[in-house]
Amino acid sequence: MPTKHKHAGKLISFEGPEGSGKSTQIALLAKHLQLLGREVLTTREPGGTEIGEQIRNIIVHNSRGDEMCAETELFLFAASRAQLVRQVIAPALISGTVVLTDRFLDSSTVYQGIARNLASDPVQQINHFAVGNIMPDLTVIVDVPTEVSLQRIRLRASDLPDRMERENAEFFAKVRTGYLLLAQSMPSRFHVVDGTRSADEVAHDVWTAVQKLIA
Repeated sequence: MPTKHKHAGKLISFEGPEGSGKSTQIALLAKHLQLLGREVLTTREPGGTEIGEQIRNIIVHNSRGDEMCAETELFLFAASRAQLVRQVIAPALISGTVVLTDRFLDSSTVYQGIARNLASDPVQQINHFAVGNIMPDLTVIVDVPTEVSLQRIRLRASDLPDRMERENAEFFAKVRTGYLLLAQSMPSRFHVVDGTRSADEVAHDVWTAVQKLIA
């Protein structure tokens, strides 16, 4: 007999350009949900599993990463995502946990499909092969203008910028446009918040959308 749980598991993904403040909002939402007594799991893409973190290192920090073609990048993201879904996300949802993930399949649609100009059909097919029937119940896009993304990346701690962060303003502009187009095409799943405001103001906006989902 399967175990019955008081709450249904939910998958909430956070998307947005580099430097948008996703990580901060995930941490604030996780704390809020835990105070309400919900089981919460936070994860990230690429990564979230030992295999996924090794793939992340190839994508983000490999010394020859600038030679990586868009198709290879797409498959590496999908490989990390497939492992994350089967090893972490699906079991957590079955147990009634609220899963908060820093990026999910929409990142590939935007970064590889739109910003890297790959054809949309294979990107969608690979995306769905990787995730199976696991789709976000809600996707929060933390939206910031391109100049804000670039400024925040420059102001980050002394870490060297990774391969994605080294992209130019045109790339970041495509990413932002891609996310906003996705949100317009699927308003029932996406919720766009203005990431230029204070963290608390953004968190309030995020909670407005989340509480409808978990009520």
